[in-house]
Amino acid sequence: MKLVSKFLKDESGATAIEYGLIAALISVAIITAATTLGTSIADTFTSVSDEL
Repeated sequence: MKLVSKFLKDESGATAIEYGLIAALISVAIITAATTLGTSIADTFTSVSDEL
């Protein structure tokens, strides 16, 4: 019974999951920003190349 009570009070696993979710959301934001920025830079280089 003590083991079950101790297990229910332990929140260290929940904290690890929360940090994992935060890291995943930050990764998605970085990938989205890099993709958008990469497309914009590619368009700029194409425009400059066409002018030259």
